Amino acid sequence: MKLQQVLSLTRKAVDDYHMIETGDKIAVGISGGKDSLTLLYALQGLRRFYPAAFELCAVTVDLGFGNLDLSEIEKLCRKLDVPYHIIKTDIGKIIFEDRKESNPCSLCAKMRKGALNDAMKTLGCNKVAYAHHKDDVVETMMMSLIYEGRFHTFRPVTYLDRTEITVIRPLIYMNEADVIGFVRKNEVPVVKSPCPADGHTKRETVKNLVQKINLEAPGVKERMFTAILGGKIDGWEKCLNRDVKGNEDKDGR
Repeated sequence: MKLQQVLSLTRKAVDDYHMIETGDKIAVGISGGKDSLTLLYALQGLRRFYPAAFELCAVTVDLGFGNLDLSEIEKLCRKLDVPYHIIKTDIGKIIFEDRKESNPCSLCAKMRKGALNDAMKTLGCNKVAYAHHKDDVVETMMMSLIYEGRFHTFRPVTYLDRTEITVIRPLIYMNEADVIGFVRKNEVPVVKSPCPADGHTKRETVKNLVQKINLEAPGVKERMFTAILGGKIDGWEKCLNRDVKGNEDKDGR
C-alpha cells in the first residue's frame, strides 16, 4: 500500500469522527510494531496539508525488559521531524517477577496507559493516538461477545474525563493486511516486542478464529465491520458537522 492510500483512509476516519482540531498536540503511542509506526507515518503526512493545524510527538513506554533496541525508531523520528520520548518503567519486572501475573495483559495495559498519560501531561499533549486498525475493531467485538456476552468494541474517539485526555484511533478504516503491505513496501523499521506473553493472548486466539472464519466465508470480516458501523454501538456515530465533539467515556474504557 502506498502512503497516499494510507493518508486517504486516515483522513476519512479523522473527518468522519472529528478526531483532530486546530491547536491539538497529539502523542502517538509507539510500541515499535507495524501498526504504531504506520500511524506515525500517517499523522506526520496528514499534518502537512490538514486544514486544522496540529502538533505531533511520539512516545514509547519502555517496560524495562532490557532487550528493546529503539535506535532505528529514534532515527525514523528524526527523519520525520517528530520529537521522540522514551519513558523508562519497571512494568515488566512488576508484572512478571514481583506479581507473577497469570493473566498479565490486562494489568500491563493499565500500567502502560497510566505511564503514557503521565508523560502526555508533562509534554502538554491533549490527545493520544492509538494504532488500532479495522481488524482490531472486529477482534475486540468478537472478544466482547465470546468472553463478556455483549456486543461492544472500543470507540473511534474516547474522552477520558478523569485525565482530560482524548484518545483517537485514526487507522480504523485500514485492514491489517494494508498495514503489513505499507510496512514492507517502505521498509519501516519494526521492532519485535520483548514481552514474554507476546503471541499467547486471548486476542491472538480470537484473531486466529476470525481469520479461519474469513477463509471459510470470504468477506465475513468486512460484514462484521459493516455491522459495527450500522449497529448503533455507542461512540460510532459519524460526526455530521465539524462542531460535534468526540463522545465522553464515563467509565474510562
